[in-house]
Amino acid sequence: MNWIRLLALIIKELLAAFRDPRARLALILPPVLQFFLFAFAATLEISNVPIGVLNHDWGTASTQLMARFERASAFSEIRRYGSVAEAQVAIDRQDVMVVVQIGQDFSRTLAAGETAKIQVLLDGRKSNGAQIVNGYVSSIVTRFAIDYKLGTAMTQASEIVERSWYNPNRDYRSAMIPTLIGSLTMASVLMIVGMSVARERELGTFEQLLVSPLQPFEILIGKAVPGLIVGMGQGILIALITVLAFGISLTGSALVLVVGLVVFLLAVIGVGLFISSLVSNQQQAMMGIMVFMMPAMMLSGFTSPVQNMPAWLQPIAMANPLVHMIVILRGVFLRDMPFSLVAERLWPMALIAVVTLSAAAWLFQRRTQ
Repeated sequence: MNWIRLLALIIKELLAAFRDPRARLALILPPVLQFFLFAFAATLEISNVPIGVLNHDWGTASTQLMARFERASAFSEIRRYGSVAEAQVAIDRQDVMVVVQIGQDFSRTLAAGETAKIQVLLDGRKSNGAQIVNGYVSSIVTRFAIDYKLGTAMTQASEIVERSWYNPNRDYRSAMIPTLIGSLTMASVLMIVGMSVARERELGTFEQLLVSPLQPFEILIGKAVPGLIVGMGQGILIALITVLAFGISLTGSALVLVVGLVVFLLAVIGVGLFISSLVSNQQQAMMGIMVFMMPAMMLSGFTSPVQNMPAWLQPIAMANPLVHMIVILRGVFLRDMPFSLVAERLWPMALIAVVTLSAAAWLFQRRTQ
């Protein structure tokens, strides 16, 4: 390996990426904007939403229950309806996701020491949000039932006290924002690495590289290092914004985070180079990147745990480097994840990097024959 030739190729790739001021801006501004958009918009929390109530009772017990809904911070407004038809129209128009219906014998049933039933109407079109709001409603009703003491059958001999480890306030943003370090850098690096080879093929300069004294392995490294530098810069920048702007503490080791990010970016670069070695132009490269990136995001555990996926799909998800990086990011930020556990996620990413980079190098070698 000739280090002078390799360094010249790396400098050439960096100049190609940073020569244009608009290109420099595109490497910094879009990831930062996407980071803030995801941080404030992409949330599964439900708060300050209106809830519908259809109360046929208006007794003492139902009035007390209504007061609890009014005091709940999750609900911005209590919208009262006089009939089932009105409640149905409100759900049809998506004015509310949930309507709580209290029967006319609610207070009388409770006074008799019997179990009273409450009907909850959910908007199935917003299944996830409606289910979360239903959880809030169930929690309020359960707490009301305990306080009202619905006879010996409903009296609890013990009380459950919840304690959330690693995220005491169960703040969704604290668990979600660190994962953006992996997802946003993956998107940027895939575009940089995948498009660079395709661009050179369109310009005809890639064939000049193949017939130059550079070995295919040196070309591979020369294409990978600039993507690694840009990805590390973006990852560290987003991590600093996470800590300084959002106040999410890095409870683990910064060195472990850097090591994990390096291995992850090598795996992503390997995927990008493998895709670029198969295509002939930038349009094909863009399509190949999107074909990989969209399933990778959906199977990453970013929005839903991998354990909730079908059994046959979980092994496929484990071949996604973003799955392992998200575990490392949440572990390093939310808990002091020891390196022994981090290593369990590093070696799959390292294996993906070895396989994809080797495949890309082999395809580059075939081009020279």
